[in-house]
Amino acid sequence: MDRYDVCVIGCGPGGFAAAMRAFDLGKHVCVIEGGQIGGAGIMHGAMTSKTLWELAKDYSTAASIDRGYRSAGLMVDYQTVRDTVVQAAKEKQYQMLSQFETFSPQRWAGPGSLTLKRGKARFETDRCVTVALQGGYDEPVFADHFVIATGSKPRDFAGITVDNERIINSDGILGFKEFPKRLLIIGAGIIGCEYASIFSNFMQTKVHLLDRQSRIIPFEDEDISHFVSRNLEEKSVVIHHNAILRAIHKRPEFLEVVIDYEDGRSQVIEVDAALVSVGRSPNLANLGLEKLGITINKRGGLDTDGSCNVRDNIWAVGDVTQHSALYNVAEMEGRYAAKAMFKTEKYPLRYANMSTIMFFTPEVAVVGLNEQQAQEQKIPYRLAYYSNALVNRAIAMRRTDGFVKILVSEDGENRILGMRAAGPQASSTIMVIAHLMDQDRCLEDIMKSIHPHPSITEGIQEALRLLLNKSVYKPQVFPEAMQVKRWTPDKGYF
Repeated sequence: MDRYDVCVIGCGPGGFAAAMRAFDLGKHVCVIEGGQIGGAGIMHGAMTSKTLWELAKDYSTAASIDRGYRSAGLMVDYQTVRDTVVQAAKEKQYQMLSQFETFSPQRWAGPGSLTLKRGKARFETDRCVTVALQGGYDEPVFADHFVIATGSKPRDFAGITVDNERIINSDGILGFKEFPKRLLIIGAGIIGCEYASIFSNFMQTKVHLLDRQSRIIPFEDEDISHFVSRNLEEKSVVIHHNAILRAIHKRPEFLEVVIDYEDGRSQVIEVDAALVSVGRSPNLANLGLEKLGITINKRGGLDTDGSCNVRDNIWAVGDVTQHSALYNVAEMEGRYAAKAMFKTEKYPLRYANMSTIMFFTPEVAVVGLNEQQAQEQKIPYRLAYYSNALVNRAIAMRRTDGFVKILVSEDGENRILGMRAAGPQASSTIMVIAHLMDQDRCLEDIMKSIHPHPSITEGIQEALRLLLNKSVYKPQVFPEAMQVKRWTPDKGYF
């Protein structure tokens, strides 16, 4: 084709979602990708890391000796694990490629079509990009609308050079030949803690986790932070709190790491590999944005309006917008941008009540406000904490380590402000509350539903009953497993 309705630069979760939604609207779409189909979300992000997490969780369960059975001769090989992870990623890549092949202009009679070009794009005008194709020659692509969905890359750590051999970032995880015996993880955010969980679950690696703050995942609820920290330490992860990496010295057989602590002392440790996990930076270099008069903001991303529009016919979705570096956020933005450019959107783009899953051991899921956020915004609230130790399904699973924590407004309206869930199936149960929060439902409305038995979500049901002083089990009997608290700006907790 000589001209397309939409040209999408980048085939990660945001770009692919934008392309498919535009195709749904009967548009001819060209997608340009210079790297892996699926972007970091497939080959170096959510798909690969969560496949690793699932395999590590299964191995940890198989190695357990407290369930009435014991596995003999249990072994694990990193190369076999790696092959399984790559296979999972490629399954998703080929599903995506199958759509491009099925709906290509050569095979699909319309309406709309999908064209995939492998190469790197650079703007010439606001209606044309030049694609440096992998075959070694350039080709112009003309379109009425452009979507920038080039994703992000691992952020560098000052003074440390990543070689993806011994000093790696998330792109280099699958490059290991074997499990490192000793691993330093630099950064105690979600990704760093996830990899600490993964490698400690395989039980082949001594993990050191470097944390600049006094507690890991400092932006989250304190109960979540302490829960994750305790579980990591029980897996023999060494967490270095209030610590800063001063230097890594490469020795022939190991890495010599110098750590400085807030209290003035320093420590030197020896590891075999180091993983830099200090966030991600948008991929916007060499796109030719200057030719369009589009500037990159101070945070390194693109400013967009409420419809993901940068300017006129230029749109941006996913990590380059810097809303949240999450697969589901990129996908949501991609779909919305495609609707907005053709005026088919029916409601505003909403970032509120987006649930997040953290793949620790056990898993954690969150939605809405946590306590510190509510207090910063001076919102009076009431909270219920309910432990999995009282949930029948968790008891049957022999996985009682976990809880749900629900906040409601202390203003007579009982609006659900947020929930934190930790333990088995947290990634699924979070949607029980997230969906109802989206509908602006209050506590009394939610109480009309009865949860199936035995299910993990019965913990949510009991936490809600606890807020109304109607729980089956009582906090006077189980004060460590059940709690109700109130907080207001003038009184604090009472």
